[in-house]
Amino acid sequence: MATVKLTRAMAERAVAETDWVAIDAQTDAEIARNVAADPDAAPILTGAETAAALVRSARKRLGLSQAAFAARFQVPIGTLRDWEQNRKQPDAPALAYLRVIARDPEAVARALRRPAA
Repeated sequence: MATVKLTRAMAERAVAETDWVAIDAQTDAEIARNVAADPDAAPILTGAETAAALVRSARKRLGLSQAAFAARFQVPIGTLRDWEQNRKQPDAPALAYLRVIARDPEAVARALRRPAA
């Protein structure tokens, strides 16, 4: 398999040459057809699948077990397991919280620490 180097100029040219009006005009059915026809395209994930992937990737990137992640970020472990195993989908505030954890886990951990009494 050959390695292809993508330069900033190549990416900028691709963005500039893209017909965004045509892309924005596609229906959901057309998008699904185009994704299914492209063997290099990742499948379209449901909201629950996206949330599950977000939780798992953030936890694994931090090298934490489910129990450690749940304790560190004060999420009930059963809830975390349900999210990761796609049994339940986090509501909007929980999803926002997970995105903040994924972006800056140390800031969240600091904010949750209880000050010394």
